[in-house]
Formats: sequence, structure tokens, C-alpha cells
Amino acid sequence: MIEAGATTASGHDLRPNLAVLLGASGAVALISALSLPWPLAIASVALAALMIAGAEIDARTYLIPDTVSCGSILAGILAAPLLASVEPWLAMATAIERAAGTAAALAAVRWCYGLLRGREGVGFGDIKLAAAVGAWLPLVDIPPCFGIATGSALLTVVLARLRGQGIDATMKLPFGAFLCPALWLVFYAGALSG
Repeated sequence: MIEAGATTASGHDLRPNLAVLLGASGAVALISALSLPWPLAIASVALAALMIAGAEIDARTYLIPDTVSCGSILAGILAAPLLASVEPWLAMATAIERAAGTAAALAAVRWCYGLLRGREGVGFGDIKLAAAVGAWLPLVDIPPCFGIATGSALLTVVLARLRGQGIDATMKLPFGAFLCPALWLVFYAGALSG
């Protein structure tokens, strides 16, 4: 397990940049407090803080600490009764099912990619982060979340190519840096419209 605040064997510092975390979380707190009812605003800020930390760390290290991914899964499951209009235990059970299903789907993509390409293409941190997506979002919002993340990643690659950077099949991309903000954006949009 990779813990936040730890340093990996390769020397990566897995602590989030506090200026980025506090500044961006403060902006989200203000936006959420002005636009959402208080239970949703609190959930929005908690999710945003985790996603900001995850995106910043992954962009820098290509790693997503377990404290971010597992903390996001747990927070999504615990927030489920506040976010759904069904029995609290049913809401939590449904969040667990979505988390497991979303993680399993991305694990299948990882496995298929490995079979076809002979190398890893999706990290285990991304799979755990996919579980967080499932824990936080209704089933109908999961595909748009991944669509936003992959579209943003693709746009980043295209822009890098237009700037003259060499792009090849072995290029590493911190997918969590795209999936984290996509998760919060889709959650916030759903909370705003619901």
C-alpha cells in the first residue's frame, strides 16, 4: 500500500502541495456553500479535497496514495445515505456495489490491455480511484465521468504533440490527474441539478 505522507522507494514525496490543496479546496468550499444545500456542500468539499490531493500527487509522481483512493471510497460509501433518497443501508450497499463494479470494469481493461500489449497500461491506483467513482456517482453518471477524464487526457496528448513533444505508445500519462477532477465535476453538476 502507498500511504500519503510517505516517500516511496524511488524517492517520490506523496504529500500533497498544501498551497494547491488549501487554495483549490477553499475555492470549492466557497462555490459549494453558495450553490448547494449544506449536506451536499459538505460532501462536495470533502470529495474535492481528496480529488485535489489525488490529482496533484498523481500529476507529479504517477502514483495515487491509498489514503486518497481508499479514503475516497470510504467517504463515498458513508456519504451515500445523504445523497440518495432511499433507506440508508440500501444507499450504502448500492454505493458498495457500484464501487466494486466500476473497479472490476477498469481491472478488466487493465487485464485486456496487458494481454494485448504485453505491459501495464492502467495502474492499481487508477482501479482504486475507479471504485471511488462508483461509490460517489449514480450509475448513469459513471460513463460521463470517464468520458470527461479520457477526453481531457486525449486533449492533453494532442496539445503536447502540437507543441512538438514526442508522443509514442510508451508515453506515461497520470490518468488519476484527469479522473480526480472529472469525478468532482460530475458529482457537483449532479448535486447542482438535483
